[in-house]
Amino acid sequence: MTPFAIAGVQMYVNALQPNVDGMIQRLDILMARFPWTQMVLFSELAPFGPLDRFALPPENETIEQFQAAARRHRIWLIPGSMFLKHPEDGRVYNTSVVINPEGEVVRRYAKMFPFRPYEAGIAAGNEFCIFDVPEVGRFGLSICYDMWFPETTRQLTSQGVEVLLHPVLTGTTDRDAELAIARATAAQFQCYIFDVNGLGAGGVGKSCVVDPTSMVLHQSAGQEDMFPIEIDLNMVRRQRETGMKGLGQLLKSFRDRPTDFPVYDRESGADAFLHTLGPLEIPQQGTRAGLHVDVPGQQVPAEIPAYKGKNGFPPEPLASPTAGTAPEVAQAPVPAAPAAAMPDPQTTLETPGHNENTSG
Repeated sequence: MTPFAIAGVQMYVNALQPNVDGMIQRLDILMARFPWTQMVLFSELAPFGPLDRFALPPENETIEQFQAAARRHRIWLIPGSMFLKHPEDGRVYNTSVVINPEGEVVRRYAKMFPFRPYEAGIAAGNEFCIFDVPEVGRFGLSICYDMWFPETTRQLTSQGVEVLLHPVLTGTTDRDAELAIARATAAQFQCYIFDVNGLGAGGVGKSCVVDPTSMVLHQSAGQEDMFPIEIDLNMVRRQRETGMKGLGQLLKSFRDRPTDFPVYDRESGADAFLHTLGPLEIPQQGTRAGLHVDVPGQQVPAEIPAYKGKNGFPPEPLASPTAGTAPEVAQAPVPAAPAAAMPDPQTTLETPGHNENTSG
């Protein structure tokens, strides 16, 4: 067994004031209650909320505070994500940092799929985030909407990632769909999923932890929650070798696939349909995009009722008066069967070997 304890922190996130002190306080409480925790994950945009007006430079005092907290508690720390502004071109990225127990930032990851068209103005990253915990295993990081695109997890798990850390900020009505995707992703890619959402301006909660068989190990509700879960990475390795419950060996089947996918070649034309879907924009009131309302519908003649009912459609006339009926065939009279011999009710039926003088 290769055990490793990861804790998610689902907390209330303010949009108009920093949440950093609250995060560190909760981290202190978590480590006092569960000192065996080895890694802690907060939700997407937990430090400053969802407004990019609070974007910071890549090197800042907040990251230094988190580095000091990781060093103090001797833990791996992923403090959600925050908006960081590129010092040269001014573009803003939704960025996570991975801090090791020595307080060093070992990886940075910019969200590949900003939630467009709603996350307008946020640039997309183009580098994957993979890191190893010595003597434990390989971890990968994606942020919220990234997981809706299975190619992101495919890339990570094809390079050996065994645990997918997934901070999210979902405050919309599609959270249940996202939870279904988390379970499907765990089964498809034979990995653990730690999916941590926030509350308030940070989301609707419902954080979850899923194992490689798609079993939900923990499901938060709509209140603050700290949930340390000890995982076993040998389970991941065993399942990838022998299949989920001894059945599907998904990663090996993908490795040995007989077909490549032309849709990933932008020049192949295999994605022509996608170019008919219109621009990526926020729907407006009464939008009818995609309904083809510019194509006139087939007109129904006025004299024919458009519904069935008292004055509805008449029955279809038959081709001829005898259509649909079998021809009459002359039948020979059938002699009446003789009446069955009925037993005389006064007659006593005797059972062989038994008579009325025989006692039980």
